[in-house]
Amino acid sequence: MSAADDPMWSTWRRPLPTPAEQRQDVWIALLVLVGALVSLVLINSMGAFVFGSAPSLWEQLVWAVVLSLPLAVRRRFPLAVLTVLSALFIAGQARQMGDNLMPSIALFLATYTVGAWERNRAWARWARIAVIVAMFVWLGYSMLTTTADPATAFRRAVGPLDPMLASVIYGIVYNLLFFVGAYFFGNMAWLSARRQAELIWRAEELRLSQEQNTRGAIVAERIRIARDLHDVVAHHVSVMGVQAGAARRVLEKDPEVASEALRTVEQTARSAIKELRGLLGVLRAEDTDVSDTKSSPGLDQLPELVSAARNAGLEVEHGVYGEPRPVPQGVALSAYRVVQEALTNVVKHAGARRADVRVRYLETALEVEVTDDGRGDVKGSNGFGLLGMRERVAVHGGELDAGPRRDGGFRVRVSLPTSVH
Repeated sequence: MSAADDPMWSTWRRPLPTPAEQRQDVWIALLVLVGALVSLVLINSMGAFVFGSAPSLWEQLVWAVVLSLPLAVRRRFPLAVLTVLSALFIAGQARQMGDNLMPSIALFLATYTVGAWERNRAWARWARIAVIVAMFVWLGYSMLTTTADPATAFRRAVGPLDPMLASVIYGIVYNLLFFVGAYFFGNMAWLSARRQAELIWRAEELRLSQEQNTRGAIVAERIRIARDLHDVVAHHVSVMGVQAGAARRVLEKDPEVASEALRTVEQTARSAIKELRGLLGVLRAEDTDVSDTKSSPGLDQLPELVSAARNAGLEVEHGVYGEPRPVPQGVALSAYRVVQEALTNVVKHAGARRADVRVRYLETALEVEVTDDGRGDVKGSNGFGLLGMRERVAVHGGELDAGPRRDGGFRVRVSLPTSVH
């Protein structure tokens, strides 16, 4: 949508001129005044008056001052300056000032300024139209008075056209170009200022949007790290707790079994430290070489999860169905975390003896299912595990089905798309 079509910008008002711009107006007014004074001195010295005669030099100098100084506030009060200069311009011509160039320049600047700076666009349009109409009325009156005696007015005419006709055409064309130019360039300046303001506004909106996206990405990354920390700590600590409890119970009766359980605790602790170091490596990626950090776990590490659950005393079956193929790393990580969290819940809360982990490679999705024969609930988990699963699945636009089974136990089934249509 362009600025002209946007309701917000159709009612835009140009800001008031800055102090620097107002100082520029003062200098322009002084420059026009100097030009008018120099022009009057030269014209009076040559006796080449525009109207054939002129009042005294001092009166002409006063007219030059009053026609120039209002330009000092032209951008601050554009309508007032245009009204005053228009009236003074006609009055000066009625007094037959010796010079008409600098007053015309002053009137051009005033007309242009209304188009470029007047905040009320309706007033800007109609004020300029009114001034243009008034000037053409004055032009017509001047032509009638100056051509009242054609023999005197056009005594040196030698061209092919009728002198009066040529005078009328010249006056109309000259003034049309003069006023249409002031009107057009004023409007163009105002449109340019509005477009610039729009660009600045859109740039600021883009900056704020980028900041918001950055904040959103930071929050999303924190949530992801929190999920990973929950999965790592909950899973490994649960296995360690189960194994440590088993070792304590059989330490005196069967030292060999106790030793094996403690070995599992040691291995689980090392695995947890390894994954925690991987997460810390991601957090420090800006300060270290990313290639030095360990890759995120994926489907290849599922057998390790199954083995850890078996060491915790759970009978686990692990099956892969379909033709295995590479899947996006994010999908593989989410599938791994879902299985990790599901097995952790089984070990900690379900009171199950058996669990089944199935991975299915479908045509356009990866499906992971974990079932058990426990109580069929997740009491004690506070729901954070399932919440984390839902968040991971939602990131990929997948589906999660978690709940008790009809024949007892609990089932977690996740479907993650592996292709984009």
